[in-house]
Amino acid sequence: MGKKFTETHQVVYYECDTTGKMRLPMMINCVIKSSEEQSDALGRDKSFISKYGLTWVITHYDIQVSRFPKNGEQIAITTEAVSYNKYFCYRNFWIHDNEGKECAKIESVFVLMGIDTRKLASVPEEIIAPFESEKIMKIKRSPKIVAPSGSQSLNYRVRFADIDGNSHVNNSRYFEWMLDVLGYDFLTSHNLQQVSIKFDKEVEYGNEIESYWDLIEEEEVVSRHQIKIGNQLCAEACMKWTK
Repeated sequence: MGKKFTETHQVVYYECDTTGKMRLPMMINCVIKSSEEQSDALGRDKSFISKYGLTWVITHYDIQVSRFPKNGEQIAITTEAVSYNKYFCYRNFWIHDNEGKECAKIESVFVLMGIDTRKLASVPEEIIAPFESEKIMKIKRSPKIVAPSGSQSLNYRVRFADIDGNSHVNNSRYFEWMLDVLGYDFLTSHNLQQVSIKFDKEVEYGNEIESYWDLIEEEEVVSRHQIKIGNQLCAEACMKWTK
């Protein structure tokens, strides 16, 4: 097992939607901040990684939500770099409320890429060692994400505010584009319970993206999503909802 790191966070109004609940993109930003805080504490911050000509990139999230924290609520965010193999690092996050009840669990996959080449790199022991993650041989594979049917889509232009320190779109923006298309009425009457999202290609400043989706309302409510630039798939997701 890897080293665990926990920090507290008070949910503020600008992290919440019109119902007063924390928005998914803000939740993702908060948990990623906790992983950065742990890396800093272990001497493996961004500047250390960049000495190898590398940077961290997230390729996948599996998210289970019991409930979204509310405005003003104090939460505890815990993270653990659980395991790794030659190319993939598996990190988990948990969010608990003041009573110790789990609000969300997030399983993520990180890879190292060349800053200049943008190519996948193997994980140096010097980088991963302080996290005390288990070294494994197996590559964990998530279930295939089914593409949305039809051509229902909305277009978005990548703004300066959408890009991060890597000069590429911040991961949380993909969630914004996917959720926005579902509309006010749906988002205020449904609760998000589960998300599986895969990032395929980085999106850059000035790109025009198309957010495709469909909605299946049968025994369970499922939305399926793709972010594309032309015919190029950039990200895909499946989300499960309750009323």
